[in-house]
Amino acid sequence: MKPSRRYFLQASLTTLAASAVARSTFAAHAVSLSSRERVDRALAGRDVDRPPLTLWHHFALEAKGPAAHAEATLAFHRRFGTDLVKVMSDFPYPKPATGSWFELHEDPKPFPAQLEALAAIEQGLGTDARFVETIFNPWNVAEKLSSPEAVQQLKREQPEKLLDALAVIARSEASHAKQAIAAGASGIFLAIANAQPAILSPEEFARFSEPFDRMVLDAVRAAPLNVLHLHGDHVYLDRFYGWPAAAINYSTHGTKVAIADVRARYQGLLLAGIDEVNYKALTPVTLKAQADAARIQAGARFVLTPGCSVPNDSTPEELARLRELFPA
Repeated sequence: MKPSRRYFLQASLTTLAASAVARSTFAAHAVSLSSRERVDRALAGRDVDRPPLTLWHHFALEAKGPAAHAEATLAFHRRFGTDLVKVMSDFPYPKPATGSWFELHEDPKPFPAQLEALAAIEQGLGTDARFVETIFNPWNVAEKLSSPEAVQQLKREQPEKLLDALAVIARSEASHAKQAIAAGASGIFLAIANAQPAILSPEEFARFSEPFDRMVLDAVRAAPLNVLHLHGDHVYLDRFYGWPAAAINYSTHGTKVAIADVRARYQGLLLAGIDEVNYKALTPVTLKAQADAARIQAGARFVLTPGCSVPNDSTPEELARLRELFPA
């Protein structure tokens, strides 16, 4: 059925009302906050001068080493005004020197170059902003060590061998998570992309992913800002609301699950609101409408973000649009 004129009128009025409420909410806090203060207040559910925000994409600089990775991360933060620094991790998990990809041994320091980058990022940020360390969950690491098809084949033919490999990866990543916190990270950004029916059924996820994802998360459960990045348009959102993480990041535009619906079930910090897939094409007006609507639905515990990384070929002008929504 074609949307009626009344539908469009109601949508416009809703957007205008959201904008008005958002403006009045932020205007009530006259003092300009630092990025760290803004995120901390949102985490505690307190008022802010404007919504904290962040966005990210892959730099793909792993071949140039940790210094280049750190420099790019800090330059991105400074240029585009992010309040929370989401550190991307493109350094690969070490492959076994001999044998099959799944014949792994626990590695107490699987990402040494990333730790060097984190130390440089911590020094560069000082006390102005928090940063979180991206960790791809053990299932994703297994896919990168082999291929998605190879992991599925091992699951079907030799499930115990896959479980053993995932346990080794999880213990290694748990060790890295602890070292990332020691290097100054405020938490981990645990990326989970396999909690969807095209990859694993709910029962399969419970066996082949959840125990290992939780192992990584539990290793740093005391960190103040652990984030679950729930990737995919058909992600099993409901199963994650009770996990020990301070925040959830998901795509409201991809999943078509309203932020208000998630807020009704989840009281932690929500990182959401911006359409990451179509980010390059969003006009300032559309971007502002998405931001205002998300803020109203999410309430105080909210950071304005895309549902995943924005396109890697986004121009500086496009990347700057998000911060430009809220002039200093």
